[in-house]
Amino acid sequence: MSDRIPQNYKEAVKYIEELPRYTKKHSLQHTRQFLERLGNPGYDRKIIHVAGTNGKGSVCAYMQAVLEAEGKSTGFFTSPHLLKINERIQIMRSPVDDDTFYRVFLRTFETVQRMREYGFEHPSYFEFLFGMGMTAFADSDVEYIILETGLGGRLDATNAPEYPFLTVITSVSLDHTEILGDTIEQIAYEKAGIIKEKVPVFFDGSSHEASKVIRQIASEHQAPCREITNHAYEIREVSRNRIAFLRKNAYDKGITWCVPICGIYQVKNAELALQALEYVFEGSAIDWEKWKSAVASVRWEGRMELAAPHLTVDGAHNPGALEAFVQSIYMLPKDQWELPVIIFSAVSDKKYEQMIAYLCRKIKAKAYIVTEIDDKRRVPVKELGEIFGKYTSVPVYQRNKIEEVIDTAYKVRGDSEIYCLGSLYLVGAVKKYLAGGNE
Repeated sequence: MSDRIPQNYKEAVKYIEELPRYTKKHSLQHTRQFLERLGNPGYDRKIIHVAGTNGKGSVCAYMQAVLEAEGKSTGFFTSPHLLKINERIQIMRSPVDDDTFYRVFLRTFETVQRMREYGFEHPSYFEFLFGMGMTAFADSDVEYIILETGLGGRLDATNAPEYPFLTVITSVSLDHTEILGDTIEQIAYEKAGIIKEKVPVFFDGSSHEASKVIRQIASEHQAPCREITNHAYEIREVSRNRIAFLRKNAYDKGITWCVPICGIYQVKNAELALQALEYVFEGSAIDWEKWKSAVASVRWEGRMELAAPHLTVDGAHNPGALEAFVQSIYMLPKDQWELPVIIFSAVSDKKYEQMIAYLCRKIKAKAYIVTEIDDKRRVPVKELGEIFGKYTSVPVYQRNKIEEVIDTAYKVRGDSEIYCLGSLYLVGAVKKYLAGGNE
């Protein structure tokens, strides 16, 4: 790792991309010392910390939209990025520009160099970017900082700030089992590690096993706890571009809300965000129409996103997300999901054979197209093809290049819709190709 100071934005990105990614986390104490040397940026702002297996990004997006509709300034730290690394550090729902990115990079780089002189290990890829994000938020003087955990929660770098304003836990399912544990209870324990003493927590109550763990940990920390279940809303209409629903509470009865994404799980995500924000604005008169418009304005890339005519990309990359995907397309009119063409890829640390078996069992596809992503954890295209061959008799095409994948999909689709899933890296690659190779 070079000690030479990167001279511009491109060199800064290259430096970051060469940092260790899939490595053992440093301790929270290490991250806290790192942030302390940066001046504890953002610690004086209202931090909303969000953990969970699926839905974190969407919940954060709904919260940002409503907060900004209320005239509040927001910073958002998220991962991974789809096209450009700046996406990980957002201010007022927009990625920071290259100049801002480079400026906070330099300050973070200089801090890390001084740390290393005193014998501290270099922060990992994620930790370094987190330090940059908090610095950018402090510089921009945002009022609210929304932090999306990277992996787990209890030991995640984003858990370093000890006094958040609010914590939120989205749906919990099996993912990263080799790190977080191989039961829902173990994974819920890691997610619930973001709960702090007497800090309110709002959580998705879809899983009985996870809910029991979250309630117990909340009780141990005397943290006010609200569980959001399917009884909190009623779905009224599902179409290609939106889902309309009613909320079942005493405040906004009669208002039809819309999420502009056809994933059925988005209604729960929106409800979770709205109930958390009701706490934020407790005691204030709420303009529900303003909130309704804010929710309807959300665009969350890579989640049941119509990326091109007849081509939907979805970042479903674990069994829980794949189940939600299947449930979502079954809610659509039959002509929009019957005999689809499915593009699939995966990384090796996911339960990809379980995902493939479920997909083949639940959806009668016209064809499958498998490919491999540009990442050292990629599953070889040949292996994916062989696994699909075990579970389906429909054609399975193996393609190495994204342009070949898209070309094949459109050639075989006929009147069918195309769905691309299995990996956010695949979604990013498809979107980049569709944009002409540009970020």
